[in-house]
Amino acid sequence: MREWLARSQLMRRLSRFFLALDAAITAWLFEGGRDGREMLDQFVTFMDRFHVAGFRKFLVEMACEALTLGSAGAVFAVIMAGPAFQITQQKWPRKEDLAVTFLDRYGRVVGKRGILHDDSVPLSQYPANLIDAVLSTEDRRFYHHFGIDIVGTLRALTVDAIGKKHVEGGSTLTQQVVKNLFLNDQRTIQRKVNEAFISIWLEQHLTKRQILKMYLDRMYMGSGTFGVQAAAKFYFGKSVRDLTLSECAMLAGLFKAPTKFSPDVNLSAARGRAARVLDNMVAAGYISEGQMHAARLAPATPVERPQVSPPDWYLDWAFSEVQRLANEGKFGKSRVLVVRTALDPALQKVAESSIQDHLRVSGKALHVSEAAAIFLKPDGAVRAMVGGRDYGISQFNRVTSALRQPGSSFKPYVYLTAIETGRLNPNTIIVDSPVCLGNWCPHNFEKRFLGPVPAWKALAESINTCAVKVSILIGADLRSNAWNDAKLGRKRIIAMAHRLGITTPLEDTPSLPIGADAIKMIDEATAYTAFANGGKKAPPYAVIEVRDSRGDLLYQHDRDAPPPVQIVSPQNIAQLNFMLQKVVETGTGRKAFLGFTPAAGKTGTTNNYKDAWFNGFTGNYVGLVWYGNDNDSPMNKVVGGLLSASTWHDVMVYAHHGEKLVNFPGAQPVAAKGMAAANAASGTATDLANTFGAPAAPPRLSKLSAAALKNLNILIDQVRPRRASGLRRRRARTEQASRQSRQANLIMPGGRITIQ
Repeated sequence: MREWLARSQLMRRLSRFFLALDAAITAWLFEGGRDGREMLDQFVTFMDRFHVAGFRKFLVEMACEALTLGSAGAVFAVIMAGPAFQITQQKWPRKEDLAVTFLDRYGRVVGKRGILHDDSVPLSQYPANLIDAVLSTEDRRFYHHFGIDIVGTLRALTVDAIGKKHVEGGSTLTQQVVKNLFLNDQRTIQRKVNEAFISIWLEQHLTKRQILKMYLDRMYMGSGTFGVQAAAKFYFGKSVRDLTLSECAMLAGLFKAPTKFSPDVNLSAARGRAARVLDNMVAAGYISEGQMHAARLAPATPVERPQVSPPDWYLDWAFSEVQRLANEGKFGKSRVLVVRTALDPALQKVAESSIQDHLRVSGKALHVSEAAAIFLKPDGAVRAMVGGRDYGISQFNRVTSALRQPGSSFKPYVYLTAIETGRLNPNTIIVDSPVCLGNWCPHNFEKRFLGPVPAWKALAESINTCAVKVSILIGADLRSNAWNDAKLGRKRIIAMAHRLGITTPLEDTPSLPIGADAIKMIDEATAYTAFANGGKKAPPYAVIEVRDSRGDLLYQHDRDAPPPVQIVSPQNIAQLNFMLQKVVETGTGRKAFLGFTPAAGKTGTTNNYKDAWFNGFTGNYVGLVWYGNDNDSPMNKVVGGLLSASTWHDVMVYAHHGEKLVNFPGAQPVAAKGMAAANAASGTATDLANTFGAPAAPPRLSKLSAAALKNLNILIDQVRPRRASGLRRRRARTEQASRQSRQANLIMPGGRITIQ
């Protein structure tokens, strides 16, 4: 009974507690609601003061939308700015502290790079006319914008829209400095975004005068000169301090297109451009019309000098190699360097001329505006590099930096992979018939099928369906279905391509075996070099040896660089080369046929004729040639066996002049013609110029003779100072004896000495 009473009392207490709690919560909610209503009423009363209607309401709504969009844009801008600021962290404020003089393979000076841009003249000593000419022509609002000239950009877009063509540019001086120091000329949206952000960043870290000084000292001015001081000395033989108004106008006109308006290349165009600059100066209020007419009556005249076309793309790439070696500590603390390169200036000139000739004759009709080429020895020594049509217009190196689809020039990697698996040899029969992977069905170039063909013919005729079937054959381990076999085959092809030297990521798509992925030209040069040297990976290089300012040897490629690595067996390479030789002799690359020595290679043509390649080699040289357009527009039915193969043939004929001919692994004898037959039989090619129409090449030294001559030059350089010192002492003693003799003979009776 007591337990029941105790339990009843506990229940009553709990009931009262929960009733009290409920009452407290109810009261709190009531009071909170009442207070909330009062606060809401006060807020509504306060906001009523800002009530708008009609047109003002529309403006408020637009402002709110702008704020929302602006916030989203700010977040997007921060995301897009990431790569730009990573670039500044990598390259700024580190300076190019190397001063490099480059020599060709024969020891002759061909150019300089590094801090030898002549920036010795302070901005305060630049002529006012020069600064006014540059600002009035390149960026009139330079002192009023924050790195991006919104007004100028809108004006340029308006002018271009009215003119229905590209008439006026909107880039500021700051943007041009950014492109020159941090970026490249590649025309991509990401590059323009990076350029905009870095321009704003640069304006916050440097003054306007510092940016202007960098612009005047760093920009390319044609004929291998960088900066107005170097250009003034080269073109006019004087310091920038002493330039006249007409000379200032001519130099200011070079920034737009240094090669096109270079006075030593086209004086009429340079003077016409200078006249335009003078008009701009009058329009901007910097000079009067009288000064303009006086300058036009006394136009600038450059000093006469032989025309020299420096191998700028080659030197830019060689300088990047020197920088890499310096960062690896190969040169110690030395920063003033003399670098002997593998460059053959005569071969470089022939490669440039051949490309220029083809573009000049056929470029407009075939709708092709750009080309690139690289020629190297089978050990990787680069003899010539042409990065584009005109270095003055665009310094972008299409050999080392452009990503282009290789087309069928990728197929040798497919066939080599199949050969390595042991499932294919040159005589393996492949049925050229329709094949599909999923809903993708490749087509052949000529829209027809040949039926059963040997593998060498499938490669020689560049049959797409056969390449896809070979990729399926490579992955036949699974033996489940064509899709899975092809996927495994492509995985092995990608591994082979990377082994051979392709550095760019390759996307695994069904169209990979016919060259649908973009790669770099210099990577393909590495791969084809392995074909020429028997399966060794020998990356392209420019630097043969490096010496400091005292002549001490700091680096030698043969001694200090890693030796080539055998990556594919010579037997497998020989089988592939047999097939690639058929490409030149009977297939799509017949225009590259040399006749005096075995040659092998592969053409490449991409969809809509956007890229045309010929990559080939002999036992002496490897060469790759590409034609296309920077904007990726299609050419007029230009295939790899047309311009590219013709350029390759012209350069290779010249390159082999005077060379002892060497066969590559797997090479088959060719039917030589005329005088070349005797030369090929004797192992030389001395009459190739007459036989095949190549320009006459200068006499060349053998490798041993060149080395002996180089050592002799070093000894002469070491002996010359001692001989000069001894000669000066002998001359001093002779002159002293002569003076004493004259003095003795000229003593007059009066005791005075007369010295005549």
